[in-house]
Amino acid sequence: MGVCGCGKTTVGRLLAERMGWPFHEGDEFHPPENVEKMSRSQPLTDEDRQPWLSAIADEIQATIDREKSAVFACSALKGEYRKKLLQDDPHVRFVWLTGSQQILRDRMAAREDHYMPADLLDSQLETLEIPDDVLAVDIDAEPEKITDRVQRVLGL
Repeated sequence: MGVCGCGKTTVGRLLAERMGWPFHEGDEFHPPENVEKMSRSQPLTDEDRQPWLSAIADEIQATIDREKSAVFACSALKGEYRKKLLQDDPHVRFVWLTGSQQILRDRMAAREDHYMPADLLDSQLETLEIPDDVLAVDIDAEPEKITDRVQRVLGL
C-alpha cells in the first residue's frame, strides 16, 4: 500500500515472483470512470473508490476461500479502506511503502504511459491516513532490497 509512485507495482511483482504467488495490480480493478477521472487530474472521492475497493476485497476473499496466497498492490490510503480489505483475516497483511515527497515526485515524473498524473500526488498525500499497524518500509533503496526487507520482516 502507499501513494502513487511509491513502488507498489514494482515491489509487489518482485515479491509475488519470488514467492510463486499471483500478483494483482489494484489499478486494474478501477472502473473506467475512475481511470478517466484520474487521467483528467481529478482526485477520486470516497464514493468513487467504493466499487474499486469492493472489487479488490472480493478478489482477496476469493483468494482466502481457495486457501491460496497472493500479492495485491493497492493504495489503501485510509484506515476504513484497509479495514475493508483486511477481510477480518489474520493472514492478510499490509506493507506501507513510504518515502519523501521528492522521491515520489521524481518517480512519477519518470513514468511513461501511466494514466495517473504527477499532480495527483498531493491529493493522495492529503488523503493518506498514516497507518500505525502495518509494516512501514522506506522506499529509498533498490526494489530488490525493499523486497528483501519485506520478506524478512514478514517471515516469507
